[in-house]
Amino acid sequence: MDVRLHLKLIAFLCFICLFLTPRGLACGPGRGYGKRRHPKKLTPLAYKQFIPNVAEKTLGASGKYEGKITRNSERFKELIPNYNPDIIFKDEENTNADRLMTQRCKDKLNSLAISVMNQWPGVKLRVTEGWDEDGHHFEESLHYEGRAVDITTSDRDKSKYGMLSRLAVEAGFDWVYYESKAHIHCSVKAENSIAAKSGGCFLGSGTVTLADGRRKHIKDLKLGDRVLAADEKGNVLLSDFIMFMDHDPTTRRQFLVIETSEPFKKLTLTAAHLVFTGNGSAMKATFASNVKPGDTVLVSEGIHKTLKSVTVTRIYTEDYEGSYAPVTTQGNIIVDEVLASCYAVFENHTWAHWAFAPVRLCHELMTWIFPAHDSNVTFQEDGIHWYSNMLFHIGSWLLDRDYFHPLGTSHLS
Repeated sequence: MDVRLHLKLIAFLCFICLFLTPRGLACGPGRGYGKRRHPKKLTPLAYKQFIPNVAEKTLGASGKYEGKITRNSERFKELIPNYNPDIIFKDEENTNADRLMTQRCKDKLNSLAISVMNQWPGVKLRVTEGWDEDGHHFEESLHYEGRAVDITTSDRDKSKYGMLSRLAVEAGFDWVYYESKAHIHCSVKAENSIAAKSGGCFLGSGTVTLADGRRKHIKDLKLGDRVLAADEKGNVLLSDFIMFMDHDPTTRRQFLVIETSEPFKKLTLTAAHLVFTGNGSAMKATFASNVKPGDTVLVSEGIHKTLKSVTVTRIYTEDYEGSYAPVTTQGNIIVDEVLASCYAVFENHTWAHWAFAPVRLCHELMTWIFPAHDSNVTFQEDGIHWYSNMLFHIGSWLLDRDYFHPLGTSHLS
């Protein structure tokens, strides 16, 4: 075998070993190098303590308030009744409102109910407040969205509430607060926020433009495809498609539809995905949910041309099945002729792009070793890519400690 090829293969194997070592260690029977993991000791929360130690409506906890849900609103279909016999619902209004909640809240509550019965045989979980349709809570309370519950134990033994708080944390609630001597407050992220952890998504039927000018659906992208993107000056160029942060053909999610006029364009993406606004020399990345009619987005008129600022005329939501989060070496992508970032959740495109440097390095190494790789290879299973999932947890921790402040002014480069 050629010496140069030998060196390429050795370099490739060394890189892969280094890149995957943390995951290999995580697969052992304990916390590294075979040590047996001791049973986890649960510590009750102190009165007025909350976990995580950030404000409820921040990214690292349950996320921002998204608007009150009423029985007449379109979003009322997001609320699901919980008839779990192992949970006692106070329901003092006699309307079953306390039983209505989002699917995520229901899942965490049902999990907590099992923990309560295991911790205290004969005792059940009790919900005193769930979805609020009567305005009994402070402004922008997550009770109005069915994302929060106030809980006690069925025996109302206040000495148990510290441990009940801890059990709620272990059950997976996104924010738990030992709020008063009378109850514990728990809340969860919105369903579309869960989707956003993948890096935000486009519809599978969204189109990109290939090097030869052909249009291709995002869901059909393959390793080796080169698609239209843009440089930091707003010039349109070709960029390699390297991975999907999320590849989910089945889940139904809520998308924002951003429409422009003169020319008419329509971009469909999740609310927490980053989209570029402004113009070629001063474009910035912001959440799609922050874009308003009258703002400008950037559209392409073909390869080797400069992006054009176009005014947004209409924004609305629609539910669709299937969502995909493609990543390019440039860190941005032109979808349905509108420029968007490949990233989401954190409103800082630059930091997100740096975070994916190892992925780009791996892609470059693979291209160097196998320059004639098959462009028809499907290289990723359905679901969230492990690397983006890891970054989400690291990024949440850093963001909640203000490492990325100020936000909202990240540029394309």
